[in-house]
Amino acid sequence: MDKIFAATALVALIATPAGAQTAKSSDYAARVARVLKATPLIDGHNDWPETLTGQAGEKRWTIDLTKLPDTGDKRYNTDIVRLKKGMVGGQFWSVYVPASLPPLDQVKATLDQIDLVYDIVTRYPQSFELARTAADVRRIHKAGKIASLMGVEGGGQIANDLSVLRTYHRLGAGYLTLTHSLTIDWADSATDNPKHDGLTAYGEAVVHELNRLGMLVDLSHVSEATMIDALRITKAPVIFSHSSARALDDHPRDVSDTVLKLVAANGGVVMVNFAPNYVSEAARHWSADLAAERARLNTPPFGGLYIGQPEKADAALKQWMADHPKPKVTLAEVADHIDHIAKVAGVDHVGLGSDFDGLGNDLPVGLEDVDTYPALLMELMRRGWSDTDVAKLAGGNVLRAMEGAEMVAASMKAELPGTATIAIDAAK
Repeated sequence: MDKIFAATALVALIATPAGAQTAKSSDYAARVARVLKATPLIDGHNDWPETLTGQAGEKRWTIDLTKLPDTGDKRYNTDIVRLKKGMVGGQFWSVYVPASLPPLDQVKATLDQIDLVYDIVTRYPQSFELARTAADVRRIHKAGKIASLMGVEGGGQIANDLSVLRTYHRLGAGYLTLTHSLTIDWADSATDNPKHDGLTAYGEAVVHELNRLGMLVDLSHVSEATMIDALRITKAPVIFSHSSARALDDHPRDVSDTVLKLVAANGGVVMVNFAPNYVSEAARHWSADLAAERARLNTPPFGGLYIGQPEKADAALKQWMADHPKPKVTLAEVADHIDHIAKVAGVDHVGLGSDFDGLGNDLPVGLEDVDTYPALLMELMRRGWSDTDVAKLAGGNVLRAMEGAEMVAASMKAELPGTATIAIDAAK
């Protein structure tokens, strides 16, 4: 009888986890809902305006944003239905333009993107409201709407003119990413050859003016030397609007442990990116191998195995991809980056910066759209994160950084607007 009882108990024990997990998942979901009711979930970077411009064209001004395609080649990661399901409380909308454009074209395109954010907010006042300060975000979230902030994603977009920067600020831009994919006249990019060993004298003046205005200094996309220079110069907390941990994936877009410690000392926040190449070392290597194979097969006008034969090159590339499937990247790996940053810099210095609608369909399994934030927070709770710490990650930390930047700006209010020009670098 004892043996029968023991066997029955063992079977019950083996069978329990599925049911227990369901109950625990329900508990985690309730905890997430409580956290996000009290603290706005704020994403540091979403490229929805750019994707609307690229996919909808002139219809971007009138297209119904309530529910957009979530399957196929023309899919979006973002719409109003999914934002609400994801319990998003605040969003930095990226007003990105290509870094390769001539300077004045970048300014014009940036103004167009800012205008589109205004249009979205104006057309859907029940869902969105523009925010400039941390207090605005809290008030808007309490009212049940999504606080809409803006980030200018590239120093080239100011066209070497502090007056342009100030204009963006007056229009509501909350941060400037010092570079995008290319090194510019005054700052080195993480993904281009360095020219300045970080920031030039004019670059330092840009950081100072950002502090004076109360705009956040965003160090995503910049080289490590630029990160270190900016952290040395800034008087206010910085953010990395969409970057991950370099210790887990050695991509130059990510943040090394050395810099994470400097961010902690600065009071800043690294907002973790979901882009597979910045999350997974395996995905990063696969992408490099794919680029090399494309060049090997067909690189007009220089050569390649099938130069001038695009059909053969395409067929060969398709076969290579069948033989070398892309590594799957998962929600758990993104959580690993959050855990690592919290371990090295502290839980007060990590946030969320998805890069949604900037990655197309190339997203981690489980984090395909803006409705998946709760699943990520639940995963962290399973790992032992407290509600307090999840609230910091979700939005508390970036709100603190915003308040820090606002305090610095208040302390600098007696200063006149910056007058530095790029000529100070030429005079060196």
